Amino acid sequence: MSDEMKPCPQCESPYGYAMNDTIYACPECFHEWNPNAIEEPESEQVLDSNGNTLQNGDTVIVIKDLPVKGAPKPVKAGTKVKNIRLTDGDHNITCKIDGFGAMGLKSEFVRKA
Repeated sequence: MSDEMKPCPQCESPYGYAMNDTIYACPECFHEWNPNAIEEPESEQVLDSNGNTLQNGDTVIVIKDLPVKGAPKPVKAGTKVKNIRLTDGDHNITCKIDGFGAMGLKSEFVRKA
């Protein structure tokens, strides 16, 4: 066995250790990996409520009334939102909605138009 430590690809802990000749393990997050295997980077796809892949510039339709903090009325179901931008985080869609301005939406509450 090798006494060499490798950084964990999941949590980036520098304490990854060899369990056997091919497998390394992280003592902090318990992730196991093969450093010799070629890993393709996972592309984070944003899916709408129907499972369709969303992209920047798409047009979506809101599927349920969404309350907006500080606004007297919700965004109504059926509202069409054009030219969305995908972002990281909980609200993974950034857009402008007529009558509300710029806001963030969750992809689970929209469907692709």
